[in-house]
Amino acid sequence: MDYVKLINCMRCGMCLPACPTYKETFLETASPRGRVALVRKLQEGGLEQSERLLEYLSLCLDCQACASACPCGVNAGELVAEFTCERKTETGLGFMEDMILRKLVPHPDRLETSMAPMRMYQRSGLQKLVRTLGILKMFPKPLERMEGLLPTLPARPLRQEIHEVTPAIGTEIGTVGFFLGCVMSLIFSDASRATITLLSSLGYKVITPKKQVCCGAPNMLGGDLAGLKEAALTNVEIFGDYEVDFIVTDCGGCGAELKKYAHYIEGDAASAFSSKVRDISQVLSLHSEKLRAKLTELPLKATYHDPCHIAHCQGIRKEPRDLLKLVPGLEYIELESADACCGSAGTYNIVKPEMSDQILKRKLDTIRFSGAQVLVTSNPGCLLQLKKGLADHLPEVKIMHLTEVLAQSLAG
Repeated sequence: MDYVKLINCMRCGMCLPACPTYKETFLETASPRGRVALVRKLQEGGLEQSERLLEYLSLCLDCQACASACPCGVNAGELVAEFTCERKTETGLGFMEDMILRKLVPHPDRLETSMAPMRMYQRSGLQKLVRTLGILKMFPKPLERMEGLLPTLPARPLRQEIHEVTPAIGTEIGTVGFFLGCVMSLIFSDASRATITLLSSLGYKVITPKKQVCCGAPNMLGGDLAGLKEAALTNVEIFGDYEVDFIVTDCGGCGAELKKYAHYIEGDAASAFSSKVRDISQVLSLHSEKLRAKLTELPLKATYHDPCHIAHCQGIRKEPRDLLKLVPGLEYIELESADACCGSAGTYNIVKPEMSDQILKRKLDTIRFSGAQVLVTSNPGCLLQLKKGLADHLPEVKIMHLTEVLAQSLAG
């Protein structure tokens, strides 16, 4: 870990109002500057690793709101993630971590096969029966929570349905590679299908390599730096076979990770790959007037939630809002604290359910106050978390991916 990053923190407190866990606890150890101080003391030998210390550090959502607020550019979330990676390198992955992060996630075929029982569970009517009878209350809480977050799955993963090459509609203006995220393909296939439709309608030939693998974000989350590097090398090599103007993703988490590949692996190929990565909103915004001419009226009151991995990690805030404002008939309402974390943070809502729910409640209160009919966002973790929260507490509010709104307007 770079010690200079640790000593750059001035302990000014600018990060405190931005930190979701500090706002809930008002504990210094649950604040960004508190976490930096703990990791620094560990590095200096002033503290020993203990379960209590690790528990304090594990409260971090890695939302990186602190980095946006810090005048010195200190990123407490990244420092905690680096510490976790170093610790895992020393201790090694546990049995279940190895099974998931090395044997399952990097293999699209296995990942898709693993979801087949869940589709059967839903389509057979068993899920409805289980929920009606409350059977899951007899099982461990994390299992009940995971099941509750699961939305209706598509009939098939999108990766199995789409062609590797989707031709441009009309005059071809360029070629893009589409990075199809795992969760987007398995769960939110309609949004990614909409992404391809929008790109092709603007004149892009869309290449979606079937051999691409997970971006590596779950590995980073689990402290598996070696697994992340392996994923990065694989994807850089696969996309390197194609001449593309951009590598586009509609998953905020994927975009943030893909743009950092050059940080993890050396070489011109990794740098070239990362330099081409764009969030879908960035590419669509390049053609806003052309897109505006194609959109039809969509009478909705909509607001936008900034995913942390898009607003804080990639600095993308204006583009999604501008795109929504292109839609005729759509009334855009700005959400209070729109870039505050929703509490999803990968698996955080499973392993830290109490804190996650407190953070989610703040977000739901702002959505209720906005009076919006539709909540728009652009990250699968946020979609899962907020979809469940809205279903439980604000069922009158619908949630949609940004591309679904635009594609719906495009289709008339």
